[in-house]
Amino acid sequence: MDDLTVQPAGLSDLSYIDSLQRKNAEELAFYPTQVFEREIENFRIILAKVNAEPAGYIYHGALGHSCKIHQACIQYDLRGQLYGAALVRNIIELANAANVLSITLRCGSDIAANQFWKAMGFHCEAVTQGGVRRMRDINCWRYDLQSPLFSTPVQPSDKKKDASVWAKRGSVSGNRYARGKKLQAYRKIVESKSSE
Repeated sequence: MDDLTVQPAGLSDLSYIDSLQRKNAEELAFYPTQVFEREIENFRIILAKVNAEPAGYIYHGALGHSCKIHQACIQYDLRGQLYGAALVRNIIELANAANVLSITLRCGSDIAANQFWKAMGFHCEAVTQGGVRRMRDINCWRYDLQSPLFSTPVQPSDKKKDASVWAKRGSVSGNRYARGKKLQAYRKIVESKSSE
């Protein structure tokens, strides 16, 4: 892959990263540009360039006990050509050099990237409920750099998103931006309201 370079993103890449995030909004969590600015300065966004043109990026967390991939995205027309795999191999090498034990990420159950993560050697360690708007599951993927004592892979979910519940919610009171138990309670209210 002589046409590929992988390097830390610079502030001049900010508009490209934000643009690619917006084009893939249904598959990625959303981060404001201020977060990307901060993380570029912290060297936590790795950029792929093909023939000197930006082609995708990985936004990762701190290299501690575990490293979390917050976003990974390759331009649509370059998918399936091993550029994404090269980016992931780069983050694996970076994490390995920093003695990180594992790399984790979350991926919506209806996204084709689940097959990519599996092919890259990640295993699904848990499936959780996603948000109310899409009503899909979230697959929690993990790549172990050092063999854990215990590992219990689970079958990843392939549940499709279902926005019909969100559309039927009407005037449900509660905070749709809640997390944890509050989100579960809000989800039950929305589900019961939609079945009326």
